Amino acid sequence: MMTKPDSKHSSIFSRLCRDRAGNFGIATAVIIPVVAATAGVALDYNRMVQVRAALQDSADSAVLSAANALAKDETMTDEEVLDLARKFMKAQFTNVVPGAGNDETEETPEEDPLAGAVGNVERNLGQTGKSVEVTLSTQYTMPTNGMTGLLGWKEVTVGVTATAQSTPESKAALSMYLVLDRSGSMSFTTDTVDTSVASCVNYTSTNWAYKDVLSGQKNYIKPSKPCYVKKIAALKTASAMLMQELVKADPKSELVRLGAVSYNDSTQSASGMAWGVSTASTYVTTLPSVPTGGTDASGGMKLAYDTLKSTANGEKNAHATKNNTGFSRYIVLMTDGEMTGNSASWNATIDNKVRTHCTNAKDDGIEIFTVAFMAPQKGKDLLEFCATSINNYYEPKDMSGLVEAFESIGKAAAKASTRLTN
Repeated sequence: MMTKPDSKHSSIFSRLCRDRAGNFGIATAVIIPVVAATAGVALDYNRMVQVRAALQDSADSAVLSAANALAKDETMTDEEVLDLARKFMKAQFTNVVPGAGNDETEETPEEDPLAGAVGNVERNLGQTGKSVEVTLSTQYTMPTNGMTGLLGWKEVTVGVTATAQSTPESKAALSMYLVLDRSGSMSFTTDTVDTSVASCVNYTSTNWAYKDVLSGQKNYIKPSKPCYVKKIAALKTASAMLMQELVKADPKSELVRLGAVSYNDSTQSASGMAWGVSTASTYVTTLPSVPTGGTDASGGMKLAYDTLKSTANGEKNAHATKNNTGFSRYIVLMTDGEMTGNSASWNATIDNKVRTHCTNAKDDGIEIFTVAFMAPQKGKDLLEFCATSINNYYEPKDMSGLVEAFESIGKAAAKASTRLTN
């Protein structure tokens, strides 16, 4: 039996299904919006990354500025500090992202895209004095382009948080002990010419043995030209630079207490701790211009540690009289040699004693700066060990390096710090 062909309607439908002529147009109509939306997302993502970076940089700058302002003027209220941070952030951000905000006189808080920034101010009292912390969190809503809008995303919100800490200069109280080498090798020359005199006796390791020979006798050391600066003179100049930085931080001598002790193969009488730098300055200035003797820093380090250790009440009581509720403790240890005692050879026992005092001081929270000035390797090894960190260790090879080292130590001890913590 034969079947009849399909009906007219079925035949038309079959032909339509078999016809491929319009498929490309349909596919194109579907794909184009997807491709456009994808391109839009890529463009907006790239812009979002740039906007967020600009917002973070603006917030970082704002809290740093606000923390520094509060460090200088502790009478500022929390709202004044945060208002300063918000204005600074907005000015920075709108400068980088044009159109992010209108002129301040023309907008209301509701129209300000950064008006929702919230912040916090903390004033802390620690062992090293007061510190302040400023935090700012903000968001910015970025409109997307038309292509991204095809996916239903009309805007994207990015947010950041920034925090900065600062230590007010007016509260940077400290006690510092200088432990300085005045052994015989400190009479040796540097490579810096002393232009204040025409000639002088230039002592070195090769002629030092004849230092006491009188004029007219064999091996007498005659003055020569040019005259070079002795290491002890370089030390006096460098110490003055350190003290100058302390005076800048404490012109009224109410925050800084300074002491000094010198040593050769024995520990010399110390200046004792005193307010300001005058007492220690006089002590260093009057060190002999041609020092003698071997090298043993153990007694000086023990004296400095015993004076500053946390269980000693002397410095605590002294700072309390000035209402300094907290203070930092520092030791500056300087040598140009290795530990020899009263001999010409390195002495391991003395070296170990110095290391022990350094360890005790560091364990007690005392920060140690060390300066190995034109020193031999064993001297460098010792002072590198004693330094609280590698950043506290200096190895100057000439007078200018020594001056820079002491100046850097003074700045590090006295300078107020402002830093980002986010």
